[in-house]
Amino acid sequence: MYPDDLRYTKDHEWIRPQGARAVVGITHHAQAQLGDVVFVELPAVGHRLKAGESFGTVESVKAVSELYSPVAGEVVEINAALAKQPETVNSDPYGAGWMIAVKLDDVKQLDALLDAATYRQLIGE
Repeated sequence: MYPDDLRYTKDHEWIRPQGARAVVGITHHAQAQLGDVVFVELPAVGHRLKAGESFGTVESVKAVSELYSPVAGEVVEINAALAKQPETVNSDPYGAGWMIAVKLDDVKQLDALLDAATYRQLIGE
């Protein structure tokens, strides 16, 4: 449910490091709390992010929620498929439901994020 190779935020985003680049999405817990996702708004490629800064929104049948960047860096790719199939966030949050890829300003910032065991404790699992 919460892959050990990812890092997590208290705001329920996950990040998958891939060298100097990382992929970001929302956790299974977040998508379950939101319910059926109907729209995802993502930033433009080239947008600069600060850690903790909002990078978009996810809209569900229940609510609209901000998405927060776990790290500082430059958006190098967005998951354009979510524009036509936002429900992928519900069905595959750690795979095809990823949201953005970021070129990290500093790989060491990943050390400040939660590991899977700590995230599970945070959400009470």
